[in-house]
Amino acid sequence: MWHRSLTYALGERPRTSPPERVRALIDEQQVQSEILIGWVQFALVAFFLVLYVLAPKTSAGTRFLPVPWVLGAFLVATCVRLVFAHRRMLGPVLLLAGVCIDMAMLMGLIWSFHLQYEQPAPFYLKAPTMLYVFIFIALRSLRFEPLYVIAAGIAAAGGWLTLLAYAALSEETKVTRDYVQYMTSNTVLIGAEIDKVISILMVTVVLALGLVRARRVLYRAVADSVLAHDLQRFVAPEVAERITRSERELRPGDAEVRMASILFTDIEGFSTISEKLRPEALVALLNEYFAALTEVIDRHGGVITQFRGDAMLITFNTVRGDRDHAANAVRTALAIQELTRDRAYGEGIAMRTRCGINTGEVVSGAVGAKDRLLYTVHGDEVNVAARLEQLNKSYGTYVLAAEGTVRAASHAFSFERAGEVIVRGRSAPTTVYTPARVAETASSRPF
Repeated sequence: MWHRSLTYALGERPRTSPPERVRALIDEQQVQSEILIGWVQFALVAFFLVLYVLAPKTSAGTRFLPVPWVLGAFLVATCVRLVFAHRRMLGPVLLLAGVCIDMAMLMGLIWSFHLQYEQPAPFYLKAPTMLYVFIFIALRSLRFEPLYVIAAGIAAAGGWLTLLAYAALSEETKVTRDYVQYMTSNTVLIGAEIDKVISILMVTVVLALGLVRARRVLYRAVADSVLAHDLQRFVAPEVAERITRSERELRPGDAEVRMASILFTDIEGFSTISEKLRPEALVALLNEYFAALTEVIDRHGGVITQFRGDAMLITFNTVRGDRDHAANAVRTALAIQELTRDRAYGEGIAMRTRCGINTGEVVSGAVGAKDRLLYTVHGDEVNVAARLEQLNKSYGTYVLAAEGTVRAASHAFSFERAGEVIVRGRSAPTTVYTPARVAETASSRPF
């Protein structure tokens, strides 16, 4: 029961302690918040100075003017604090000391009013400057650490009680229970001052409670943000964005049917290449190769849906909308040919890449079990594209496209008929084509 009530009041605690990199991000935000607090406080002190300059000062007989001295000390302390904040020198001890010093300066400013205006001590209890106490407490909430809000609130309550005790115990002070007399004379109404202390403490408690809740949400939000950023390194950014921005949790079977183009790629003779390289050299080779191809794929609007060893499954018009998806798939395949024909990878190794392209209705979405999902595309048209990539070896080509792609991309490319094949799982023969731009290069290769 107690645990449930505490969770209801403070919010759900993060399931695990945030990793070091998440804490580093939050710590950096805290540093920036401390700098912001310093500048806001500087603006407040400057505002006090402006008010002092514009307001009537005191009677002609006053020899000592404490307010400008207190304001000057306050300004110096604020500037020192700003320098420390910019140099990242404000540790927990200095922060707590700074909070107490700030509140002591503010209370000292309020206390000096009765000297400045030559009035009995209760005079300062009615100073509107007391309202700035709440601003200084609220300032601490810019940093997501409730400890400093609580410290500011306790310091403010203690400071006001000290001012009350000083005023009530002064020889010339009269304590009253008459509210009208309290408001119209230099008397002390204990209950009214206790109300102010209670208000200070209540505001402190509410802000601290809000900060605890916000801090827990912050940790979860930053952790989720870092996770989403990392997720983009394992899946396409568009897929990661769809997952993180989904209005509800993705479940197996959440998918949509749409017209799309599928491009399969595979490295020619990769088994032979991998046999000659050390594992670390092979990984470095693949990383360089995939990095180069990714730039080409992104440029033409493709989305790498899966890596399969040295092969890639690239989709067009699935998670990223693309009206000219068929032509862009062909453009990507041709750009890959240019890239792999003119460039070597790793230790001077050439890696020609075979491509199979098909266009048709595919199912795009989440597949798998409840606790382990894969965002991919599937359907008969996907199988055809995979089969076409393999058939390049038989036809001596590097790019083969099915009839669906040829029809959809005919406005941008001309194709040459390569032949007819029976694709596994289909009874009718499938006519396959190769783009005219690579037909000459392809035909020069031996079968």
